[in-house]
Amino acid sequence: QVQLVESGGGLVQAGGSLRLSCAASGLTFYRSAMGWFRQAPGKEREFVAAFSWGGGRTYYADSVKGRCAISRDAAANTVFLQMNNLKPEDTAVYYCAAAKFAGYSITYYNPEEYDYWGQGTQVTVSS
Repeated sequence: QVQLVESGGGLVQAGGSLRLSCAASGLTFYRSAMGWFRQAPGKEREFVAAFSWGGGRTYYADSVKGRCAISRDAAANTVFLQMNNLKPEDTAVYYCAAAKFAGYSITYYNPEEYDYWGQGTQVTVSS
């Protein structure tokens, strides 16, 4: 079975940085895609970043491009989201997600394309 466990969230002042981690297990990793989404109170789930294990391509939302970087430690089956220059509007619960198969038609932006989700880690950015 697939399990995703996020960690690394916390409270940070505006302009600060956080590094989120997602430990994954049970995936056929070379076929899959991994993504980060976030959800603020009263808001819809929002795409943040994603990549495919096999292709190594990365994708970012316009709202975080230039401030965030997604990466992996393949040996540890762990995906990271480095977030710099954080803003109060980045405050949300951040979720790790996995698509079991990254086909040609996947956009990486649509949460409906992902099959598995972690429980989330809270990121709070103060002014």
